[in-house]
Order: sequence, then structure tokens, then C-alpha cells
Amino acid sequence: MKKFNLEHNFEIKNIYEYYAKWIREGKLKVNSNWNKDLKIKFTVQDPCQIVRKSYGDPIADDLRFIVKSVVGEENFVDMQPNKSNNYCCGGGGGFLQSGFKDQRLEYGKIKDEQIKATGADYCIAACHNCHAQIHELSEHYGGDYPVVHLWTLICLSLGILGPNEREYLGEDLKEVNVFHPETAL
Repeated sequence: MKKFNLEHNFEIKNIYEYYAKWIREGKLKVNSNWNKDLKIKFTVQDPCQIVRKSYGDPIADDLRFIVKSVVGEENFVDMQPNKSNNYCCGGGGGFLQSGFKDQRLEYGKIKDEQIKATGADYCIAACHNCHAQIHELSEHYGGDYPVVHLWTLICLSLGILGPNEREYLGEDLKEVNVFHPETAL
């Protein structure tokens, strides 16, 4: 809208901004107590379209605020470089579906090495393309780090992640804060 100077009477926002706002206001009551004793380490991927190409470091800061709120500040390990300077994972812009798998995996090798350098147990991806690409990178290069969606950790921290919503979690998180809807009635 801004780029092409189109008239509009609304503001374009990203869901990360809302998550951060709702957490700060106490409307989204996440907590990191589930990870206090487990001390599982997490890093986060900055999606190119959302961070570098659209909203910049302020949205990356909101993303980190959310992550620290759900896993614990002491359990967050940032990649280097990060935010607007982070490396692309190689899955966006249609590359994931392009058919050039070997090239995509080769391009993504720097992202795999960057994640491994953090020593984190998990990589959080808030973008579906990033999630799919980084998951494949971990398998291809033997990274042994699960890739988890941001909303999965938000739900886990709220105690509302059901047993059938844990596909991408490692064994260490399969039974943490499991919500059983049949017993919640």
C-alpha cells in the first residue's frame, strides 16, 4: 500500500506484533515455567519477507520477545548474524517449490551451519516456508535439531497443545504440558 501510494484507511500489521502486544497486555498468558528445569535451548529464524523485506528489526525484536516469553530468556540463543542481517534459509520466494532441490539444499547449507553454531536444541520458524526448508536442511545435513512452529510453542506454553499437535517436537517435549480436551470438559 505504501510502496505504490495506494489510498487506504487501515494499518497493515503482522501477527508477531499482535502476539507481542497481547503478551505485554496480559491477554495472551504465556509463560516459560515448563522449560525452567528442562533448560532446552532455542534459536529463531528471521523470515526474510517479514523481517528484512518488510518490517525490519522492530518486528525481529517482537519475535524475540515472544520466543523469550515462551521458552525463557535464559534458554534463547540468537544466531549470528541476526534480525535484518540474518541469512536466508533458502526456502522462500518460491525456491521451496521450484524443483531445484539440490541447489536449494546447497544454498541452505550456510543456514544449517549457522543454526548448529548456536548449540540450540531447537530452531523456531514462524514462517511455513522457513519451517519446511530448515526441517529438510536438518535432516539432509544431520543437524539433529527439530524445527518447531512459533504457534506450537505458544500453545505449549499456554498448556493447550494437544497430543496430536506435536509432530515436529522432539522426544524431550512430546509429553510436556499436554492438553487433553476430553478431560477439560
